[in-house]
Order: sequence, then C-alpha cells, then structure tokens
Amino acid sequence: MFEAVEELIGEHAELERTLADPSVHADQANARRLSKRYAELTPIVGTYRAWRATGDDIATARELAAEDPEFAAEVKELDERREELTEKLRLLLVPRDPSDEKDVILEIKAGAGGDESALFAGDLLRMYLRYAERVGWKTEILDATESELGGYKDVQVAVKTKGNASPEPGQGVWARMKYEGGVHRVQRVPSTESQGRIHTSAAGVLVTPEAEEVDVEINPNDLRIDVYRSSGPGGQSVNTTDSAVRITHLPTGVVASCQNEKSQLQNKEQALRILRSRLLAAAQEEAEREAADARRSQVRTVDRSEKIRTYNFPENRISDHRVGYKAYNLDQVLDGDLDAVIQACVDADSAAKLAAA
Repeated sequence: MFEAVEELIGEHAELERTLADPSVHADQANARRLSKRYAELTPIVGTYRAWRATGDDIATARELAAEDPEFAAEVKELDERREELTEKLRLLLVPRDPSDEKDVILEIKAGAGGDESALFAGDLLRMYLRYAERVGWKTEILDATESELGGYKDVQVAVKTKGNASPEPGQGVWARMKYEGGVHRVQRVPSTESQGRIHTSAAGVLVTPEAEEVDVEINPNDLRIDVYRSSGPGGQSVNTTDSAVRITHLPTGVVASCQNEKSQLQNKEQALRILRSRLLAAAQEEAEREAADARRSQVRTVDRSEKIRTYNFPENRISDHRVGYKAYNLDQVLDGDLDAVIQACVDADSAAKLAAA
C-alpha cells in the first residue's frame, strides 16, 4: 500500500548525509532548499516506521493471544493504533501545495451594498486580524482606503509567521488562508436601515502567497510608475504631496498601488510587494490551467465570482457553501475563531486529493 515510501526513506537518508557536510551550507539557498525537503520527509518517515513496527507488534500479540486469551485486548488496541497510523500516513502522502509555507497578501474589497459593504469589509478585516493574533501570526496593513461611514472600500494586509522557523506542515499562513479567497456575503439589518429590513451585501477577499524577489523576476523596464496625491482620511501629507504610487506591469497589465505611507519611496516598496505577489499568483494559476492537474480539489478551483460563504446575523449563522459547513457561532467567528471553518475546507481538500491519488 505504501511502497513509494521506501524511496522517500532513501531520499531522507541521503539528505541527512548531505546536510551533515559543512561545505553544503556555504550555499545558503541550496541548504535551505535541502533542509525544507528534509523537514517535509521527516514526519512521513517517522510515521511509516511506527506503522511498520505496529504491524510487527500485532503479529507477535496474535501469537501470544493464541496461547493466552488475555492478550486479545492488546491485539485490539494495536489494531486501532495501526488504523490511526494508516490514516495519518495517507494524509502525509497527499500531494502538497508548494506554497503552503509562504506568507500571504490579503486583500478585502467592498462590493455590492455601498456603505454597508464597506462596513462588512471592516468586519472581515477585524476577523482576520483577530484570527492571526490567535494563531500567533504577524499582520501589517500595507494600504487602505476607508469609507466615509467607517469600514473600508479596499484594504491590503501582509500576514506572516513570526520568526525564521518553518511552520509545521499544514500550518503555514497560505496553507490555512488560501481557502478564504472569494465573495463573502452578509445578511443583516444595516445601521442605516430605519424599517428593520434585512439587507444582503458582499465583500470580496483575495489571498495570494507573498512572493520573494527570487520567486518573481521583474524587469524594471517592464514597469510604469505613476505618482499622485493621496486621498481619503489621513495625516498632514494627504492631498498635499504626490506620495501615492501606482505601478503597472506592462507585459501583463497587473496593477498595484499604495498610498498609506507618507514617503513616496515607502509606498513604492509596498506596491512592489503587492505586485510581486499578484504576478506569482497569476503565474501559478496559469501553470495549473496548462497542467490540468487532476489533484486540484473543488475547494481550490472554486470560481472567485461565486459566493463562498454567508454570514447571517439574525440567525448568528455562518455557512460555507463549498463544503456544506454550517455553524451557529457567527459572533465567535467574527471575533477570530475561524479554525473550525477553515479546517472544514482543509479536510474537504485533502479528501479530494486522496480520491484523485
């Protein structure tokens, strides 16, 4: 059943020998690549060895149970343990998204619904900031356009793990947050509604892996950089200096802008971070289309125009339409308790990949 693991064990052993050679670490980029692969294989190798050892223990316990019935209970416990390890190993062997350990750029845009949509975008921002705080991630607002009545017309946030250590498999920012991309719908009575009627509005969420400079090579000659005056609420520099920056990648037409910082140079750097991530996401999507990867699940291929989730305030209900998840703890979810919602998407994605494999 797990014949392919033997090859991975060989690769793991070879990596261990290679990484023990001090000369390998002279090339830091290569050493990081090898260390990352070694870390990916370690839990697979450990689980497989435990799975094999449990099989041997079961055989021994059955022989003893034939002579002494008291060992029958031990056989049952070992069988259950073997099943747990089998399922764990199956999940570990599911093909992984190579971007799972990456940090992300999270964008929230107000959609249909006017001011109410902007207020909802603000609620989503708070939800994600609180969730990041709960799991120990760092957040940085890169750019934001506030609405007149509160909330946001558009906001972009960098979300990243703390420190330099790689996150546990499946616990990276992209590994968890990639399921949030799409249209989020809210049903509630707006504060501006005098008749108490429930309104429906929506906000769009876009999540992209944050690209490093080595991930996306940008030719400066391919960029058009425009500067303009900032707009909206802000400090003394707003509407007085040309500090806002808009960068257009001419070959693809991808645009990124930033006006949050007072310095034109700082806005340019932030806009470049956003642009790199958008270009990386576009390249990955194109590669997926060309490869027609059969392992992609319905969760990952959902069209961004589809409403992926509904937040119903009168019923305190949250529903994820892709996986059929439903719960009546909307107030807690909006306060950052997102784990169960995201895990439902993770589980559905893993099940689809297992079925395809």
